[in-house]
Amino acid sequence: MNTDYKVGDLVYDANFYDGLNIFLSDLQFYKKWLPQNKDAKILELCCGTGRLTLPIAKDGYNISGVDYTSSMLERAKVKASEVGLDINFIEADIRTLNLQEKFDLIFIPFNSIHHLYKNEDLFKSLKVVENHLKENGLFLLDCFNPNIQYIVEGEKEQKVIAEYTIVDGREVLIKQTMCYENATQINRIEWHYFINGKFHSIQNMDMRLFFPQELDSYLKWAGFNIIHKFGNFEEEIFNNDSEKQIYVLRLNE
Repeated sequence: MNTDYKVGDLVYDANFYDGLNIFLSDLQFYKKWLPQNKDAKILELCCGTGRLTLPIAKDGYNISGVDYTSSMLERAKVKASEVGLDINFIEADIRTLNLQEKFDLIFIPFNSIHHLYKNEDLFKSLKVVENHLKENGLFLLDCFNPNIQYIVEGEKEQKVIAEYTIVDGREVLIKQTMCYENATQINRIEWHYFINGKFHSIQNMDMRLFFPQELDSYLKWAGFNIIHKFGNFEEEIFNNDSEKQIYVLRLNE
């Protein structure tokens, strides 16, 4: 079994990333849970090119963004500079991050924990959150609720999942194939990129799936109290049909 799990370079190319990820359906949810005090310190882990970081900073919050990919952070810094925002963007691995300061709210958005492929990776990251979270601070995260039927259907045939134009005018089409590994709970996803109508490359988008009771147990074991668990960003209570698992957490006293 191939255990070289990864996300392809083109997926994290800032131009292709920003062209694909223009939605802000999660922004109002994260804004709702920000502290009332604008002097509060906010930490976003896996911030990408600042899709959420920038609008939160624009509202006057002191927010820092952490990401592992330098090209994404460079784009985030350019975008912040263009709108006159001074944001501390930090290149680091969230499994080993040590800023030696604490924050009032920490969040990991946009399904990012699916790229923590081993349990030890998840627990290291949760320990980092614990070490950086103030007493009574909040920790928020969102991820998918695994849908077995969707996986089965996705294994049958290649499907178009996105069509968009990037900033330099190139037309991008992405077709997806997947193959689920039962033993590791890794969904081996391949994105087939077509640029200006011609096949370009196959890029991995491997995702570790976390099943609901499993993830609840992991979070509790790591010392977090589940204040809320929602099934979507409109804060409907998590249920059997929920597409997402969205947590509002606090450290146990």
